[in-house]
Amino acid sequence: MTDTNPAKFKKLVTLLRELFQLDQPDLDFGIYRIMHAKAGEVTQFLERDLLPQVKDAFAQYQSEDGAELKKKLEQMVAQLTEAGVDPEAAPKVRELREQLKGAIDIGALENEVYDQLYSFFRRYYSEGDFLAKRVYKPGVYAIPYEGEEVTLHWANKDQYYIKTSEYLRDYAFRLKPEAAEGADPMRVHFKLADAAEGEHGNVKAAEGKDRVFVLAGEDCIAEVDGELELRFEYRPAMLEDWPADQRAGKKKPPTQKDLSAFAAERILASGADFADWLAELKKPHIKTDGEQADYTRLEAHLRRYTARNTFDYFIHKDLGGFLRRELDFYIKNEVMHLDDVESETAAKVEQYLSKIKVIRRIAGKIIDFLAQLENFQKKLWLKKKFVVASDWLVAISQVPDELLPEVCANAAQLEEWKALHSLHELPADVTLPAYSEPLTREYLRAHPSLMVDTRHLDAGFAARLLEDAGELDDKADGVLVHSENFQALHTVSAKYRDSVKCICIDPPYNTGSDGFVYKDSYKHSSWLSQQKQTLPFAYGLLSQTGSLFAFCDENEVHRYALSLIDVFAEENLVETITWNKRVPKNDKGVGNIHDYAFLLSRDAKARRDLGMAYTMRKSDLEEIYEFVRKEQVGGSSLADARDNLKKFYRKQGYDRGITLYCELTQDFRLWGKINMSWPNPKTEGPRYEVINPVTSKPTPIPKNGWRWKEDTFRDAEKDGAEYHLPDGSLVKGRIWYPADTATQPSSITYLDEVESFLLRSIISTKSNGSLELEGMGLGGLVDYPKPTTLIEMLLRSVGDGPGLYADYFGGSGTTGHAVMNLRREDGVDRRFLLVEMSSYFESAILPRIKKVAFAPEWKDGKPLRLPTTGESDRGARLIKVLRLESYEDTLNNLAMSRSSQQQGVIEFPGAQGADGLREQYLLRYQLDVESSGSASLLNIKAFSDPAAYKLLIKMPGSDESREVNVDLLETFNWLLGLTVQHIAAPRSFAAEFERDSEGRLQLKGRLKQDVAGPWWFRTVTGTTPEGRKTLVIWRKLTGNAEQDNLVLETWFRDKQAFSVKDTEFDLIYVNGDNTLENLRLPDESWKVRLTEEDFQRLMFEGTD
Repeated sequence: MTDTNPAKFKKLVTLLRELFQLDQPDLDFGIYRIMHAKAGEVTQFLERDLLPQVKDAFAQYQSEDGAELKKKLEQMVAQLTEAGVDPEAAPKVRELREQLKGAIDIGALENEVYDQLYSFFRRYYSEGDFLAKRVYKPGVYAIPYEGEEVTLHWANKDQYYIKTSEYLRDYAFRLKPEAAEGADPMRVHFKLADAAEGEHGNVKAAEGKDRVFVLAGEDCIAEVDGELELRFEYRPAMLEDWPADQRAGKKKPPTQKDLSAFAAERILASGADFADWLAELKKPHIKTDGEQADYTRLEAHLRRYTARNTFDYFIHKDLGGFLRRELDFYIKNEVMHLDDVESETAAKVEQYLSKIKVIRRIAGKIIDFLAQLENFQKKLWLKKKFVVASDWLVAISQVPDELLPEVCANAAQLEEWKALHSLHELPADVTLPAYSEPLTREYLRAHPSLMVDTRHLDAGFAARLLEDAGELDDKADGVLVHSENFQALHTVSAKYRDSVKCICIDPPYNTGSDGFVYKDSYKHSSWLSQQKQTLPFAYGLLSQTGSLFAFCDENEVHRYALSLIDVFAEENLVETITWNKRVPKNDKGVGNIHDYAFLLSRDAKARRDLGMAYTMRKSDLEEIYEFVRKEQVGGSSLADARDNLKKFYRKQGYDRGITLYCELTQDFRLWGKINMSWPNPKTEGPRYEVINPVTSKPTPIPKNGWRWKEDTFRDAEKDGAEYHLPDGSLVKGRIWYPADTATQPSSITYLDEVESFLLRSIISTKSNGSLELEGMGLGGLVDYPKPTTLIEMLLRSVGDGPGLYADYFGGSGTTGHAVMNLRREDGVDRRFLLVEMSSYFESAILPRIKKVAFAPEWKDGKPLRLPTTGESDRGARLIKVLRLESYEDTLNNLAMSRSSQQQGVIEFPGAQGADGLREQYLLRYQLDVESSGSASLLNIKAFSDPAAYKLLIKMPGSDESREVNVDLLETFNWLLGLTVQHIAAPRSFAAEFERDSEGRLQLKGRLKQDVAGPWWFRTVTGTTPEGRKTLVIWRKLTGNAEQDNLVLETWFRDKQAFSVKDTEFDLIYVNGDNTLENLRLPDESWKVRLTEEDFQRLMFEGTD
């Protein structure tokens, strides 16, 4: 007989604490901070409430417990022996012995339940994530298959990938966070040496080999610009990473825990040069509960830094459903054995089934809690994010005269222009106003393509500028979004759904050295999850005839193709384009000189039905035309010019698509001879006689006949002038006749008529993207950027005409650059949407877009020339710059709160016990209920002042957060998908009140505009995606609802002079309870909606 094994119980509790994120008390970021706040309550529930239910479940068998029966038998035998009676002759003894044969070992049952629960949950959990691997039998997994011809599956298919390379790039903290402004906060910066490579020197990151953080070599610590830099490498550990005095006899590399300890020891022994820093780093860490830890501040941050990059790569899309399905599968395969059922007694079978029920019941409750935790994180991930900053880049040409003095006087803007454009070093031009500091209005007007960044000016400037701008979305030439791409696409989808002409993306190639962060042993599946989760957004953004170009290299080409087809369908994969970049890499012993670009259409058939082919312009046409122009201007004869042109072609190495056009008309127009023979050798074309006007004799008829009918041929002779060429041949309309009788005539095609042809599946261009960036003074910021000429070619190929072009792996901003070049070239209204989450946004994209807007050509970081008047007119006018709340910001702004009323309900005696209200609350509802009202989950009360809604936002390249005012106005515009027509500048009002004879509140006098007035209004007008004309009214509330609503009605009717009937608003949004709908007349149909209600609905739509 067996007692319950405390070790098995403790082992299960330890695992559950890990699953419930309670095993890392030092981690006070993200979801760990939330769970640690609940640690005591959850642990108590596990140890005192949930797991003891196993013992309770077997209580019905207590009378049949073998241990109890054995104890009774021993007592009876002893009593009978003492009385001198033979125990074996006693009927009661024989009866007990028979019962003992069929007795239940309750302790063994309990232990088996604990073992089975441990085995089930352990198999799916690994380093902070549940992995959806369905175990069929040891070493064999089952995958979902629904009868498709081909199915695509990978380890993390059912999960959202949430890790970003920013986790690896930087980690910073202040040793003196309370330092006053101007004082030294002593900022410490953990940085990766040589970026997040996944390999070090000649040591490859092998599959299945965990990468770790290793303190760098000799230069691991340095003071740089007043900060302490501690440098790490991210790679597989090696035996050489053991300190020399500990290395002997070691057979395995050190663990991350070992390496962190070695790092702390080395850093704290760094010497006198860093004495002040080390004194602070050696101090004991203070935990979030205020207690002093038994480890140093340095050790605390090392633990946090390494943990941030070990956990939380994925969020399961339906963890509860997955685990419940797997539990049934597990019980059928691992617990329930039919042979045992057939051979046992009914009592044993009953016990056996009871054990299964207990496992299922307890596991079900654990699953409920895990599902609550995972679904809560999924809700935070899927919710649309706040716009935490909204700025504009505005061309000087769009700034009204009355605002120019503020620009001239702004030192920050001037310094940026000097840094980006070398404005103070531009060559003097006597036709333009001279440079001076401060800048003059005349100087700015002479440089209309300069972009003002509104973040350098106060909010009032931007508000007045936008109010004067008029049709904002009509004038916005681009949108730049600083955000993780999943979040950005989720946010912009409402506005841009079904409207993007082309998406061109160049995601990380997953080479192991491109900064893509993957969970060890899941390199390919992590990458696929990250790519796949954005593709449905991409598909939804495209118009019916829209197209996607997606680059990759040989590392993921086959898997990526299947992933794209899985979303777009195979019939919409138009082509796999090979880009010959002419620069070999020989890491495999072969000179690989190409990448791939998948071309997909949202609806390829629709494009074909409309005759929309993908075309490309012949390369180097401008150089060819310029060569011919110089020959003509230089006075070359037609014969000499023709000979020189052929030599030029040979020197440049052009293919037949260009060299065919080697003839010149009298006015130096390029043309080529096209064979007139019938093209199909198995059939014959028309036959008729053609007289050569040069020889007056019949020309040879092609073997299979002429390509054209006779009347087509005769019409072509009349289509143009007739003249002789220097070699004696004749051009007659569109037909060329030779000077001899043996040669057949040819048709004529002019080069400028065939500048475009079908996009080729193999494209060769120079891989000079890095040189482009160097020319702009932005070299070395981004590895292997695509050349602008390549992206221009692809964007142009989808068709002429206006359209929106998107790139949600913005990188260095090449797609935006290409769109701006095309727009500047032909004036077609092309716009761009770029998304980038990394530091590239500030270091590369923003500077590049500003530079391209200012000047078309650059060298050594300075403009080669300024745009012409026409180029300025066709250049960028307004570009919106958005910065979104991150998933990490959402987590960090959570605040858990339980009211006394909620606590009372939970503690109510009737709510206790198994399956009681308290248990159900803890397992299923606690996180949602107690986090509601957190700033990142929409604090409705804070809508009383729309200009003061605050979030703690993590600063780029840092672990520090700063409180900022969220842009509720801009956030709501994106939630609605509003096409904005006008944003008014805010205005404030003052009012006095009195009551009339019937006690009704009324204004005393007029509503007066007053900068210091308590009533503040700002309006937005636009159109929803459904075409509903919308007015959004934002106002500050004073807390006196009667006064607030009287002022609202008066302002709406008198100050705004809105005639809802004339302007035909379909919807009017107002924050705060209001009485505005009382103003609606019987024949009007406009509706008033409470902003908070739709804000909440739209922000959390689809998070369930």
